[in-house]
Amino acid sequence: MIVPMHDTAALLQSRRHAVRSVGWTQPLRWLALGWRDLARCPLPGVVHGLALALFGGALSVIARERFWLLAGAFSGFLLVAPVLATGLYAVTRALERGERATLATAADSWIPHDHRLLVFGVLLSGAGTVWVMTSASLITGFADGEVRVPTDFVRLVVLNPQSWLFEAWLLLGGAMAAPLFASSVIALPLLLDRDDGVWAAVLTSWRCVLANPLPLAVWAALVMALTLLGMATLLFGLVLVVPWLAHASWHAYRDLVV
Repeated sequence: MIVPMHDTAALLQSRRHAVRSVGWTQPLRWLALGWRDLARCPLPGVVHGLALALFGGALSVIARERFWLLAGAFSGFLLVAPVLATGLYAVTRALERGERATLATAADSWIPHDHRLLVFGVLLSGAGTVWVMTSASLITGFADGEVRVPTDFVRLVVLNPQSWLFEAWLLLGGAMAAPLFASSVIALPLLLDRDDGVWAAVLTSWRCVLANPLPLAVWAALVMALTLLGMATLLFGLVLVVPWLAHASWHAYRDLVV
């Protein structure tokens, strides 16, 4: 098999970074360190969390009677959330270096001077859009009735004994989310911190997952559980959950990539 030149270069660039193996309890340490960083510099995190919570609230209002769209939109939101936390990676790095971290530190990372972060963001946004469309098509095409509100979704999709739609929806969502998680779990912090190309960062992220399948499965479960908890509190919990997970993700990157 002939490997394209740019893929070969990306693989060689990725292999410059040694990948560590960590214990399955290490994600709990990442959360502890992330909470410490949030407590040390709360303003940027709260601003990011509040912005995402307000975005989620606006989404809920727009699609309040179109739950077939809202279900996919919220799960698609989880796919692109790491991009939206880029500014908080910069804050955590500044704290790690003993530098003064402010809201300006986070805002500077949003200035479009690095096309790599923009490219990665566009790729994740595209994946999120594909899932929203796929989810909406599944629910509107195969549900035994119109899904307008959450109770319709529970009654016609989740608890329908004559349909496997909910299982298919979860299976397809998991099949799309798993490779995206593997591609992005440490890619964005790495792109912010080093000069690697996008594909090299993705390959390094995959190497981390392959070297640490159980710890990163635990990490994925914790991320999902905390995010769902934040959503279950009428989105108010996201004000703290989003920056907490963002700061913790930086420590995951530092632990996994030498």
